[in-house]
Formats: sequence, structure tokens, C-alpha cells
Amino acid sequence: MSTPALFGVERSAKGARWIGRAADDRLALALSQRHALPEIVARVLAARGVGLDDAPAFLNPTLRALLPDPSVLRDMDRAAERIARAVTGGEGIAVFGDYDVDGATSTALMVRYLRGLGVEPQIHIPDRIAEGYGPNAQALEKLRAGGAGLVVTVDCGTTAFDALEGAAASGLDIVVIDHHTAEPRLPKVSAVVNPNRLDQDPGLGQLAACGVTFLALVALNRTLRQAGVFANRPEPDLMALLDLVALGTICDVVPLTGLNRALVGQGLKVMAQRRNTGLAALADVARVTETVDAYHAGYILGPRINAGGRIGRADLGARLLATEDKAEAARIAALLDEHNVDRKTVEAEVMAAAIAQVEATESGPVILVAGEGWHPGVVGIVAGRLRERYGRPSCVVGFEGGIGKASGRSVPGVDLGAAVIAARQAGLLLSGGGHRMAAGFTVRQERVAELRTYLTEHIDGQVAAQPGEPMVPLVELDGTLVVEAATVELAETLSRLGPYGAGNPEPRFALPRVRVVAASVVGSGGHVACTLVGPDGGRLRAIAFRCADQPVGQALLRRDALLHVAGTLRLDRWNGNIRVQLFIEDVAPLWGAESA
Repeated sequence: MSTPALFGVERSAKGARWIGRAADDRLALALSQRHALPEIVARVLAARGVGLDDAPAFLNPTLRALLPDPSVLRDMDRAAERIARAVTGGEGIAVFGDYDVDGATSTALMVRYLRGLGVEPQIHIPDRIAEGYGPNAQALEKLRAGGAGLVVTVDCGTTAFDALEGAAASGLDIVVIDHHTAEPRLPKVSAVVNPNRLDQDPGLGQLAACGVTFLALVALNRTLRQAGVFANRPEPDLMALLDLVALGTICDVVPLTGLNRALVGQGLKVMAQRRNTGLAALADVARVTETVDAYHAGYILGPRINAGGRIGRADLGARLLATEDKAEAARIAALLDEHNVDRKTVEAEVMAAAIAQVEATESGPVILVAGEGWHPGVVGIVAGRLRERYGRPSCVVGFEGGIGKASGRSVPGVDLGAAVIAARQAGLLLSGGGHRMAAGFTVRQERVAELRTYLTEHIDGQVAAQPGEPMVPLVELDGTLVVEAATVELAETLSRLGPYGAGNPEPRFALPRVRVVAASVVGSGGHVACTLVGPDGGRLRAIAFRCADQPVGQALLRRDALLHVAGTLRLDRWNGNIRVQLFIEDVAPLWGAESA
């Protein structure tokens, strides 16, 4: 039997069903009593499955308690020994990374550590369009010609068999540090460190590449210590690098539980000290004046670093995070900020064209839109936006020369990765793969119509095999609040449960029967700012992002609208003042109830 809809909301403005997040009342009470926690904190913990004995570690995660011996990862000791030998022998070292935030932070971690030892490594981040993802033979040969005897790949390399084995045959040693899904076969190189190797004991598979890289640095530091390298010089400060680990972990959307939670929690403390020259410069150009938290890392800093890899120079993010030169940091940060503006423009153009295609076609279980010249750096973002807008799995294809590069985002209840893999196996794609919620593929232009039919039939089959309505999105709520209860004190109390992200969702509350006043469109992104007024006259500032032309925004902009509202509480610090604000995620209109 399905969970009853909260307030009877079966179809919200977003087409979602609202339900209460399941929490064991007895566990919540026990958590509150044993650990002297406010009732709301105890209920949120219980809803996330945090047990009585787990609560202290969840609320105060420490690396001392959670950081494992790096040697539990296969090939870690071999990797540390090979890099140490290059360091002590004066051998040329290169770092080959990826163009996303996880790749940039992983690269910067390795580079900053090596520079602390007096080693100046080469850096190579492949161009998204010209080179694509991962190591390639031409780039590796260029690094070898530049003097590298050892290449350390970070956030890539696990399945780059031809490129890495070819380079190894030419005399170049390779150490792979990665976290992506592995195949039974591994590249024949010096070492492959990856918690998702099929022969690896489980437990660390949720680490981002930057987390694996940090463990590699712990192992390397230990190896160098044992070799006497630090007998007459100070050891590098590994803890000072945790701001980069936090940034990469948050932006790679891995679960913020266990070790990841400790890495991010400690890393955000380091980030608040503005010790990384590049991060400080980026925060300045982004006009972040308050203490940086997971929200700023994921939604303000991360997109700017990604902008270089999407539509600018791929190595800008890594170089920014690795530099100690304030002038260089300011220059790169400003350039990334400009690229982010350009990215938004390109994204908006592709989004508008994609929406026009969707609106011109009949509704089906999957959206597949395509366009000539659509930039491959934004197709994933646009796919996510379409998924949010229409509540359906969405794939966006950008064509160049008859070949389309695509990215897709799914909804709960539909395994998009399985559908794409099946399409590849059916011969409709040049390449393709993914997981339940996201996929990527390459397709010839003349096969798009066949692909649309195939995906429609495959996803129809998935949906038909499940009970109920699997494609109806769910909005899970941690409780209900009256407007007067949405206080600064409550928001500060809930902050104890952070950092929030994948695996630890931010508490979401419903505010029933509130009236919207002073609603207006703000900013260039179509945000809607408003004030919510409760039945007893309490008032609360609120904002909903990128929704002015969508049902949520249209409901908020209706004069004196009466709504149920769902969202998260945030503290708004400005000019020394602290106020609470609701970030609106969804609404359920009560048309016809204005006079009730």
C-alpha cells in the first residue's frame, strides 16, 4: 500500500506527489533523549536511518575515526612507492586529469603536494571537444617528450586500455588514481588505484576521485617519511588540502556519508580560512562574502570551475586551484567567471531550442531532442533542466558533422543507463553507457528517429513492469511548519546536520495554506522572490529559482495566491544581519480556496 499523500497533494505544480519522509517515532524519541537533541533534529536523523550509536559520529564526523589505512586499496602501496621513487630520483612527473571539478581538484591536490616537495609536474587536462574524456596517445606522447618518466592519471584512466598500454610500451610509467566503474580487465600499468575495481574489497566505492587522491597522498607521505625524506625538512600539510577534497566531493555528487562526510566537514572548515589562493580569488569574483558552505561549493564555485572545461580552456580550473600566485589566481578566476556567463548564454539558447522541440511533439515517456551545433559542454545541464521541467527522462544531443554527442538524465523508476546500453547493443549507437539516473552516448544523425522509437519502447516496458505510477516524482518532506516556526534559531539548529548533499538531503518542510504577497521576477534567470503569509499573519521571505515561466513560478506570481509550499530553510547573512529564508522547491495551488 502506498504512503498517503501529504495534504492530499497527488499532483503539485511540478506534477509531484508529496509524502512524509518515513521516520521511526520511537527511534526519534530515543535519539532526542540519549543525545539531548531537539525533537526536529532527532526526527530528521531517524528519517535518514541514523541509529542511536551512530548519532555522535554523524553529528561530529572526524577523520581520526573514519580515515582508513590507504593500503586497504589494491595497488596503493605500489603507486606510493613508484611516485616516491620519481620524487627522490628527480624524475619528471606529469599529472593527467579530467575537465570537471572532481578532476580539477584531484589534479590540484597532486600538483600542490608535489610542489611542496620541490617537484614541478607537467599538467594536462584534455579538451572536451578535441580530445574527449580520459588519456589519449597523442597527449601522453607529448608529456613523455616534455620530460615525464611517470604520468599519474587522476579521475580517469581505468578503462583507457589502448592509450595507457601504448604509452607504457614506449617506456612511460603510468599510475592510475580513479573511482569510475572498472571492467574485469585493468590496464597493464604500474598501478591502478580504484575503490571500484572488481577485485577490491567494498567499503570505499563512494569516494570521489579527489577522495581517492587524498588517500594516495597520505600513502605517499608515509612512504617518503619512511625513506627519510622529511628528516631535515617539514612534511607537507595534508590537512590544508582538504578544502579541495571538500569541493570535489560535493560537486561530484557522491553520498555525503561516512568518510565523505568527514572529508567534506573538515574541508569546509579549511575553505572558510581562505587558505587556497585560487579558491579565495574565485569566491571574490563570485561575490561570496559569507562563510563558504556546501551550497556555495556546489552551486556557485563549482559551476565556475566547470565552465572552463565546458566552453573555455579545459585546464583553467586545475591551474587556478593549484596556483599560489595571487595575480595569476585573480586573472584565471575572472576568466572562469566570464566563461560561466558565456556558458549560461549558450545553455539558455540550447534550452530554448530544446523546449520548442518538446512543445512541438507529442508527449511520450522519454524526451529526446537534438540540434546542429548544440555545444556538448551544456547538453548535460540542459537534459537536467528538461527532466526538472517535464518530469520525464530527457536526452539532449548536439550534432557536429553528422555525429551527435548526447547526455541524458532520468527520473526515479526509470533506468536510463540500461536503456542506453541496450540501444548500443542493438547497434543504434556508436558508444554509450551510464547508470540509473544518468547516461551518455554518441549517435549518427540518421539513427535518431530509430533511437527515439527504441528508447520509448524500452522505457514503456520498464514502466509497465512496475506497480503504481513509477514516473510520478515524489517530494519527500521531513515535516510541516507554520510560518512563525521558520526562525533563524531553527535554521541554525538544522545546520548541525550538515553538510548536506547526496545521501544526506537537506531537510525539506511543507508550509500549509500560506498566502503569497509581493511576488516578483528577479535576476536574469527567471527567479521568483516573494513573501509568504501564514494563517496567523506570520511572514517569511522566500525565493524559487529558474521558474518564472513554469507552473511553480506562475502559481507564485498569481495575485494573492493561496498555496501549500515545500522547501528548505536557509540563513541569509547580509551586512551583519541574519535572516531566515525559504528556498521554494514546489507548490500545490489551492485555487478556489482563497475565501475558505
